[in-house]
Amino acid sequence: MKKSPSWLATATLVIVGMLLSSIFTIGAATGLGLMFWGAPGEASRSKAQSGTPAERVGHGGDVVEDSWVDTARVISPSTVSIRVDTGNGGSEGTGIVYDGKGTIVTNAHVVAGAVLINVTTSDGRTFDATLIGSDESTDIALVRLSNPPKDLTPATFADSSALTVGQDVMAMGTPLGLANTATTGIVSALNRPVVTRPERSENQDPSTASYTSAIQTDASVNPGNSGGPLVNRAGEVIGINSSIASNASKSEGAGSIGLGFAIPSNTVKLIAEQLAKNGKAKHAFLGVRIKDGEANTGSAVVQGAHVVDVTADSAAAKAGIANADLVTKVDDVQIGSSSALTAYVRSLEVGSTHTFTVLRDGKERTVDITLQGS
Repeated sequence: MKKSPSWLATATLVIVGMLLSSIFTIGAATGLGLMFWGAPGEASRSKAQSGTPAERVGHGGDVVEDSWVDTARVISPSTVSIRVDTGNGGSEGTGIVYDGKGTIVTNAHVVAGAVLINVTTSDGRTFDATLIGSDESTDIALVRLSNPPKDLTPATFADSSALTVGQDVMAMGTPLGLANTATTGIVSALNRPVVTRPERSENQDPSTASYTSAIQTDASVNPGNSGGPLVNRAGEVIGINSSIASNASKSEGAGSIGLGFAIPSNTVKLIAEQLAKNGKAKHAFLGVRIKDGEANTGSAVVQGAHVVDVTADSAAAKAGIANADLVTKVDDVQIGSSSALTAYVRSLEVGSTHTFTVLRDGKERTVDITLQGS
């Protein structure tokens, strides 16, 4: 299979990041590395999948058996490998069994440009699949098996809003084509704004960028993990692995450096339910044009999203948001930049109401805004 044209992406969180996919499509970008990798190969077994349970030292020095073996057993049957033929080449990633009807949720970039999709279950069976819907702005897509078996094991999706920093997690997927690979780590940060952008042309439409208020993890995720599950100890999906930051400027050297990012499960469910029903998704719309900004409160300099313009009759306008306001918080989530605000708003449901904290003329005020749809 020959290489397809490069499908590049830029992940921005003060650094340049990397989307994950397959070895057949490779691209590079300046700064930190960025490419799509993966390749067919034999199944890899991590410590969490081995026959001997790991051990750790608990309080008082007692040896405690780790539970990752059970975690892997729960999520493995719900994890699939996805191979895509684009006509000019191909790519490979990971997916999650979404329901018993053969619906698989994955990243939009994994199935971008697909003319043929094959899905392989954890026990090695391969099925043809068709695209149901894809949402580039959140990087979520659904495919469905053409002749699904009756013994599929849908994954259980947890409430990602209940996550805490330091919580144990496992990533399962097909890094570098090695199916059924499990790695472990922790939740390193929450609501990390990550922007990934396809660079198909020099004059691309900025609206095609994917904004994620992401879960950051140090679990080792690599090219090919895209679309695969990030789970808690119980094997419940808390996110879909979608991008990593890499020090490499060339595709040959890219790999995990302990900075992986996942789309939270609540966002996945919100978009997947719409794609399953309509083949497309609506997104919450605030109605402002923003840029990075800061304001001096007299005691500190606060960073946030600076409002440049407010769209008439928009949700923001109706709530009284004005030009030059600095948005610093939505609900309990700190907003330190324009991308952070965009990413968090896109994760919210159309019609939901949220409390926005803004600085105006150095004074803090709050306003409740009911989000419109776009």
